[in-house]
Amino acid sequence: MRFSLVSLARQAFGGAAWPRQWREAEPKPAYDVVIVGAGGHGLATAYYLAKEHGIRDVAVLDKGWLGGGNTGRNTTIIRSNYLQDESAAIYEHALKLWETLSGELNYNVMYSPRGVMMLAHNEHDTRVFKRHVHANRLQGIDNEWLTPQQAKAFCPPLHVGTDARYPVLGAALQRRGGVARHDAVAWGYARGASAMGVDIVQNCEVTGISRQPNGAVAGVETTRGTILANKVAVVAAGHTSVLMGMAGVRMPLESFPLQALVSEPVKPVMPCVVMSNTVHAYISQSDKGELVIGAGTDAYTSYSQAGGLHISSHTLEAICELFPSFRRLRMLRSWGGIVDVTPDRSPIIGLTPVPGLFVNCGWGTGGFKATPGSGHVFAATIARGEPHPIAAPFGLDRFRTGRLIDEAAAAAVSH
Repeated sequence: MRFSLVSLARQAFGGAAWPRQWREAEPKPAYDVVIVGAGGHGLATAYYLAKEHGIRDVAVLDKGWLGGGNTGRNTTIIRSNYLQDESAAIYEHALKLWETLSGELNYNVMYSPRGVMMLAHNEHDTRVFKRHVHANRLQGIDNEWLTPQQAKAFCPPLHVGTDARYPVLGAALQRRGGVARHDAVAWGYARGASAMGVDIVQNCEVTGISRQPNGAVAGVETTRGTILANKVAVVAAGHTSVLMGMAGVRMPLESFPLQALVSEPVKPVMPCVVMSNTVHAYISQSDKGELVIGAGTDAYTSYSQAGGLHISSHTLEAICELFPSFRRLRMLRSWGGIVDVTPDRSPIIGLTPVPGLFVNCGWGTGGFKATPGSGHVFAATIARGEPHPIAAPFGLDRFRTGRLIDEAAAAAVSH
């Protein structure tokens, strides 16, 4: 039996028209809720508002196209093995939703629990990751310690010889971690939300946030006219400070380019996700055969979607040492996303000083893995007007009270 590429794609993404499966709408003059940002988090928020809270008079606005920001520019890693209790709770909530998300959306998001292995290269790494293993077990989250030989058995291409500049001394493994298809997640949530009456408006840039005489939010100004709303939720990674500034709210955020690249496609060779904190590199293999390689954030603030060459060069040197058989591969393409970073490297989810204005931002490099959990708790926060219990520790007021959630060093590489 012969198949066309289109028919195979339709099988992979749920059998409906591919890739557009949502109802693109013209904006109405007024909505109950306007969500700024049609990425994974914004679309997930709209979906759960409609499904779980019955709020369907919702518009999701984006200045570009659906899923065209960080959702389409990430490396798709999913895990929940964070150290701090608050972080572990929200990422584990997201991971449990990932496990059933294809069935929930009736759409194949290609979630693959192939395992996420985090390498230790020195005594400090070893102590930190063993601490992670014990903490995660106390939190009810799976994590286990591997010897170098066990790490090699789990990931055969990995070099564990003592001749390496950064020898592998062991690894922490979360078997439930893995990857998913980033654009499929956006399409799945978009289709589900659209089917319940949510309007998805592309090419509609927000140019202002209007307020009532009493200070409460009144709606948004856009390139396609004024849209009134009882509530406005900003979920626009990389540009949150600019948007919130339109309402007079200053955010404790910095925006940095975050780089990644893929190799030419090859046959299946990489059975899991491997991450290294010491050399700040991580690698997995996509369903198309490309090796997906990620680096760190640039050292300077910028809205660039390219980044500095030295970051990628350093990462590739490390990858080639950890996986010598990959040296002959050629790079296919590289890119940069824009990430918002908070002082404690943890997200901000919840209410703002402006009544009716909500914000979800600051995920840094951890945004993709949190997508379903973030949308779920943010939707509950918007619907009820008070923080969801899992989201409560991530409120904006923690920067005033000093109750920070410092995952910067606690969680190793934060991708």
